[in-house]
Amino acid sequence: MASEGREGEHPSVTLFRQYLRIRTLQPEPDYGAAVAFFEERALQLGLGCQKVEVAPGRVVTVLTWPGTNPKLSSVLLNSHTDVVPVFQEYWSHDPFEAFKDADGYIYGRGAQDMKCVSIQYLEAVRRLKAEGHHFPRTIHLTFVPDEEIGGHQGMELFVKRPEFQALRAGFALDEGLANPTDAFTVFYSERSPWWVRVTSTGKPGHGSRFIEDTAAEKLHKVVSSILAFREKERQRLQSDPQLKEGAVTSVNLTILEGGVAYNVVPATMSASFDFRVAPDVDLKAFEGQLQDWCQAAGEGVTFEFAQKWTEPQVTPTDDSDPWWAAFSRACKDMNLTLEPEIFPAATDSRYLRAVGVPALGFSPMNRTPILLHDHDERLHEAVFLRGVDIYTRLLPALASVPVLPSES
Repeated sequence: MASEGREGEHPSVTLFRQYLRIRTLQPEPDYGAAVAFFEERALQLGLGCQKVEVAPGRVVTVLTWPGTNPKLSSVLLNSHTDVVPVFQEYWSHDPFEAFKDADGYIYGRGAQDMKCVSIQYLEAVRRLKAEGHHFPRTIHLTFVPDEEIGGHQGMELFVKRPEFQALRAGFALDEGLANPTDAFTVFYSERSPWWVRVTSTGKPGHGSRFIEDTAAEKLHKVVSSILAFREKERQRLQSDPQLKEGAVTSVNLTILEGGVAYNVVPATMSASFDFRVAPDVDLKAFEGQLQDWCQAAGEGVTFEFAQKWTEPQVTPTDDSDPWWAAFSRACKDMNLTLEPEIFPAATDSRYLRAVGVPALGFSPMNRTPILLHDHDERLHEAVFLRGVDIYTRLLPALASVPVLPSES
């Protein structure tokens, strides 16, 4: 069994492992323990602490380090507290033990997604405060629930609250992904999740007959059209080395439903799809394409949305933007190679961007395999500690961005 902290272990690593042991896994996260954990951190660091219950049992915890010029907009450091479920039988170690092996790898659900970043924020603030620093802009650390199930009772509600408006966020950092190479990935936009359920109705009857106009035949036509589109996008991605996954639209057939018996032709069948629509796609035209695929399959074929994000926003990544300039310059000073990309999935950043807060997704993990949501999710303690160093350099740069035209 792993101990609380090995002799000689860096205190930041010990704190990280302590947070990993809090069982905030969906569908029943122990949010109370997580909130108490951050309240304790606020007390230790001398930070303001606010708890905002956006839905029953769903609390956003906000820690605040005031800046010297309250007229300026703030820097928001966001992270989510929930983690995805585990299949413990496939893990080498208990996913909530925070086991550290002899090579320095820390195993735990949330090690990459994204409890590491939460602690890196905190430890960077701890170090900067201990060194006596003060910055013009206020820094807020937000710890939000339910990101892993869409953020609908988390950030989506929080950005509509007066407590969020009072933060006066001018720029935000949120989660990214590990990068197996020497480079660090930074995400400036993300694809729009569209979850679509296509329902086909047709003539029922006995399973021994050649019945015309069945639900299955018409549904097959729609499925074939959508999967042909999928293959076209896949080929486009593979044929262009400059394209990254987030720049094309993906789709997967995830649910098939229908039928009651082997010998009964069903009157209704359905297929559900997970689309991730690239930010440069004309969404109205794309919805029209969905309509055309259904109409081409025959009468009685319709579709409905279980989720439909229609506000894709792009955070500027050119040096004329003061936030990007500060971020990228600090990275350059640390000799970090950045790879700007569109996030292939969805994060809470989309809610921030939709209300006008530019956001970058950045998890400082290079030379690290992407293991979020995977069995044996883990992070090397040296990579984790370097992340603390990186944020210790990034935060002063961002919190010292000069007065913007909108603030003068």
